Amino acid sequence: MEKISRDKAKAGKAKQHKYIFVVGGVMSGVGKGIATSSIGKILQSKGFKVNPIKVDPYLNVDAGTMNPTEHGEVFVLDSGLETDQDMGNYERFLEMDLNPDDYMTSGMVYKHVIDKERNLGYKGKFVEAIPHVTDEITRRIKHAAEINGSDISIIEIGGTIGDYQNILFIEAARILKIKNPQNVMFIMVSYLPVPGTLGEMKTRPTQNAVRQLNSYGVQPDVIIARSEAPLDQKRKEKLAIWCSVPVENVISAPDIISIYDVPLNFERDKLSSVIMKSLHMRTKAHNGELDEWKKFVKKRAKAKHKLEIAVVGKYFDTGDFMLADAYLSVIEAIKFSSYWSNANTKLTWVNSKEYEVNPKKVSELRKFDGIIVPGGFGETGVEGVILAIEYVRKNKIPYLGLCYGMQLAVIEFCRNVLGWKSAHTAEINPHSPHVVIDIMPEQKKNLENGNYGATMRLGAYPAVLKEGTIAYEAYNHLLTPSVSKISERHRHRYEVNPEHVEEIEKGGLIFSGASPDGRLMEIAELPRSVHPFFLGTQFHPEFKARPLHPHPLFTAFVEACLKKK
Repeated sequence: MEKISRDKAKAGKAKQHKYIFVVGGVMSGVGKGIATSSIGKILQSKGFKVNPIKVDPYLNVDAGTMNPTEHGEVFVLDSGLETDQDMGNYERFLEMDLNPDDYMTSGMVYKHVIDKERNLGYKGKFVEAIPHVTDEITRRIKHAAEINGSDISIIEIGGTIGDYQNILFIEAARILKIKNPQNVMFIMVSYLPVPGTLGEMKTRPTQNAVRQLNSYGVQPDVIIARSEAPLDQKRKEKLAIWCSVPVENVISAPDIISIYDVPLNFERDKLSSVIMKSLHMRTKAHNGELDEWKKFVKKRAKAKHKLEIAVVGKYFDTGDFMLADAYLSVIEAIKFSSYWSNANTKLTWVNSKEYEVNPKKVSELRKFDGIIVPGGFGETGVEGVILAIEYVRKNKIPYLGLCYGMQLAVIEFCRNVLGWKSAHTAEINPHSPHVVIDIMPEQKKNLENGNYGATMRLGAYPAVLKEGTIAYEAYNHLLTPSVSKISERHRHRYEVNPEHVEEIEKGGLIFSGASPDGRLMEIAELPRSVHPFFLGTQFHPEFKARPLHPHPLFTAFVEACLKKK
């Protein structure tokens, strides 16, 4: 009996779930999302099942209503939840599809607490931020772990230490650690500036950030020190003394060319061993995933070919520094397919408004190996995009249109091949005699009532591929047996108008992917006999591109660009 009790106790102890909270110090944009993704990747390589959670402290219920040029890309999950761009980083690094439970905002939490109070869920109690809001935060974190069946949850708390907005999340984490001291740890990602006039790395801002965190009742177990250059031993020792952490728990995180080198850099400072020790764990097994990761990283360094691709869009006069965030998944998807095709790609942002002012300028596109038109909304710059699409179609430059990029390609084809000069989208000209892009009838009532949140097709939907097409060949390039049905993620209101599909196809444009009921057009392309690669998708393939598994349509596009070159 005594032996059975001991075995049960050991089994119970072995099943204790672990939690890692990642917080940021000194400044925003310090790289918490990449650090969280990299920590997860390292732990995966040690045999653990992980689930990352992103906590956004803003009051929006989700990220869907936020401007991507200000906040960054809106990343859509299979479920249709619109989330922060860090969720995309998690999926790419960890090669997994995340659940809606892996995302949390203050708006979600407060709404749940208020709705529960309105429904007498607290049985008449006085409802307070502590414990009711913090309890709801903890409940969500534990529920996500249970749904995922993970060993370790890695929770990134958005914002910076000292922000008013994220205090309740840190408080919930503090309480969780008090109750489970051996199962919870804190990692602070902080910044060590190198003032230009001094030329010396400074630790004081990080020391102050740790003191601020201490004032909340939390002591970091690990400090990931971000800076321009690697951290030397002297500064590691200084941070260790003044921040009360072991010197081996100060991890150097210098600026690097590729974010995909970060997990390898962390392991050079033995971060996984530090985590194992802090959480009283042992490595389960080495499953070789980091070995595959190293091969991928080397692909970038050894790529022989150079590609130049233009991204033609509507919002490109807001500044290049914003575009990398607004179209993050597109950029990364191109990288993955390029690396595995032995190429490095340079992207050039082209503002379509310039072509509206000077249509002849569109001829500059001839110098590029391929053209991408990404997603977007609204009227601004649309005619310039259509001019660009016409140019690349006529001059047989590889073209990939994403969401709005497909819709505008259909409009251009209808105008300049079928002769429907007034062809347009109902989003811009609902009174056109040829509305080739329209909102579905069941959604029009929602728009009329101002209920914009119910008018988007969001998340993963199936599509059936047409055999013998570029899309079919791309998806089945390395697959045996072949597949004719795919699943891709959407984020849009408007569709190709079913009333015009037959006429458009008779004119020569192929709808090579459609919904199972044949009503919604998902992929449009020109046959290879007419154009080497001219393809648009109503969905966003970039959301499912992964470093070790690049998206087949992006890869087919890159290969077409290489052939042109």
